[in-house]
Amino acid sequence: MCICMDIRPAWGYISFMESSLEDIKKRFAADKFATEAAGIVIEKAGPCYSECTMKILPVHLNAAGSVMGGAIFTLADFCFAVASNNSDVSGSSVSLSSQISFVGKAKGSVLRGEAKCVKSGRSTCLYTVEISDDLGNKVAFMTVNGFHTSNSF
Repeated sequence: MCICMDIRPAWGYISFMESSLEDIKKRFAADKFATEAAGIVIEKAGPCYSECTMKILPVHLNAAGSVMGGAIFTLADFCFAVASNNSDVSGSSVSLSSQISFVGKAKGSVLRGEAKCVKSGRSTCLYTVEISDDLGNKVAFMTVNGFHTSNSF
């Protein structure tokens, strides 16, 4: 089972599988939509945890000039994917359902997402993802129910 973390240890994060951050980035580079189209970068990753950033570009803006909800959701969903697939659970984890609440406008130039495991069981898991901008403004909160599959990638 994934060990859910309430606090981040001072020594940083490495997975139970001893994957380095570079190994994790290489594995998730196959997610072309998140890493290339959206420009999301994995900053930190560990067992049941991830931190990713996305520089806000004109392509991320809606007609009103704010960051489009879909761009924010993409960042949150990718954070979940990195965190839930970097644990001691064999196979891979996929999203069963996601609920996102947009709580404020991004005013900075970079969005930051942080995914944390709340609970992970034999076949399902629950994660929270917080999205904020580089000025500290809270932008969105997401909860994700995931399912552990037997398929690996």
